[in-house]
Amino acid sequence: MMAFKETKFPADAPVAEKALGWVDDRFPLTKLWNDQWGKYYAPKNFNFWYIFGSLAMLVLVLQIVTGIFLTMHYKPDALLAFGSVEYIMREVPWGWLVRYMHSTGASAFFIIVYLHMTRGLLYGSYRKPRELIWLFGFGIFLCLMAEAFFGYLLPWGQMSYWGAQVIVNLFGAIPFIGETLSLWIRGDYVVSDATLNRFFAFHVIALPLVLLGLVAAHLIALHEVGSNNPDGIEVKENLGPDGHPVDSIPSHPYYSVHDMFGVSVFLLIFAAVVFFAPEMGGYFLEYNNFVPADSLKTPAHIAPTWYFTPFYSVLRATTANFMYVLMFGVAAYVALIWLTTRLATSVKAAIAGVALLVIIGMLPQILDAKFWGVVLFGASVMIIGALPWLDKSEVKSIRYRPDFHTWIYAAFFVSFLTLGYLGTQMPSEMKTLVSQLCTLLYFGFFLLMPWWSAMGTFKTVPTRVTFHPH
Repeated sequence: MMAFKETKFPADAPVAEKALGWVDDRFPLTKLWNDQWGKYYAPKNFNFWYIFGSLAMLVLVLQIVTGIFLTMHYKPDALLAFGSVEYIMREVPWGWLVRYMHSTGASAFFIIVYLHMTRGLLYGSYRKPRELIWLFGFGIFLCLMAEAFFGYLLPWGQMSYWGAQVIVNLFGAIPFIGETLSLWIRGDYVVSDATLNRFFAFHVIALPLVLLGLVAAHLIALHEVGSNNPDGIEVKENLGPDGHPVDSIPSHPYYSVHDMFGVSVFLLIFAAVVFFAPEMGGYFLEYNNFVPADSLKTPAHIAPTWYFTPFYSVLRATTANFMYVLMFGVAAYVALIWLTTRLATSVKAAIAGVALLVIIGMLPQILDAKFWGVVLFGASVMIIGALPWLDKSEVKSIRYRPDFHTWIYAAFFVSFLTLGYLGTQMPSEMKTLVSQLCTLLYFGFFLLMPWWSAMGTFKTVPTRVTFHPH
């Protein structure tokens, strides 16, 4: 049996060094720090787009800490929940600040994650060998959406109550199992005390554990294959005499300082919102949520929080008339696959058979538009996870793609933002038409990516990263 050897230090060694050595002999603390940050080498041409990963970690810690303090006073009871939130706001010392930090942090989290995903999209950070990093990140995004949804009911305000009612009722559109599934999620025939208790359990215990695990997996996978960069060049393919990539620098202290500047700017903006505009005009905290939940009084306009509204708009855009457009789109997409791909005839025939069943299912006599709205609602989220296998571009970064690719990306971002805005507004005939057009642009971006991403004349990618010291 191997004997344990403890690290020896000179008698005059600092106490902190001895203490760290004692820990390292029993737990790889220094090794973990060096592997994950201290001596992790990252490309030297990172720009401001690369601060959002660190900011997401900061906001995650902020949400956990403020959430812990809120649970000390919150009552997950239908009769007491709204009053306990008011008690936190009015009676608990600094409770209003903790509550506003948590509510503002939820919106800040999604803003940061959306920007983080935008960077990945622009620079091809989902491409080989980083597919698993993207999938872990996508899992984090799904977990965040679930966490936000379950937390949305907890204030037990009017919009919380009716928003949860509407979203849970969407599952009722699923054939055969919909009503049972909705009942299982609610725990009752309507949103009630049972719903509040289970949502509280998921929001406070279950999902945070899953989220932390996914974040750890995301970081481990990232540091295993290395970070991408704005040029999309694999820096690990060009190593120096010391065994490190010649176009990389240690994360600490270089990117520690870089991130600290980003954190400073973020905290300044975050504090300004928390202290001066925590409701953000009703987008961060809806005004109806300052009214106790009333199951007998429905708000004039029910809409989810802004970070769900792009996908909610896809749901609302799926009307009976729009189904005929979708039928034509499915048929045209199958024709495109049949005429332009080299798939085996049997595979093409299978795709055509599935498409035919889908088109038949879209007939109003078979399945109504509400069901297909739920399908598109889910598909609009899940399709993001398929990006690594949809992009067939010769290069990763948008810097070296044809110019028309930039316009395609711009159209996608505009359509996504438009869907987000329309989801917060009362529906009208014109707004529905615009949302339907944006829905087609949104799905067209992903579904046609195997074709448009490979088209055009690509610019020459340099062998070394482009870096301009400042």
